Amino acid sequence: MRILGIVLVVVGILMFVFKGINFKTEKTVLDVGPLKVDKKENNRVAWPEYAGGILIIAGIVCIIIPAKKS
Repeated sequence: MRILGIVLVVVGILMFVFKGINFKTEKTVLDVGPLKVDKKENNRVAWPEYAGGILIIAGIVCIIIPAKKS
């Protein structure tokens, strides 16, 4: 449970530092015989700022509250 808590805290901190991920995709617009036209698109995957805070709080809860032993 502690390892999960540590991972959640680290991911939450990274979500505060990095607001999203940018990546490029290449799409074929026209392909006629020897002629080929490609288009490059910039894409962004963004997440809300409060998501990082929720992960940090959940991670701290997992670290502080020990798992019940049966």
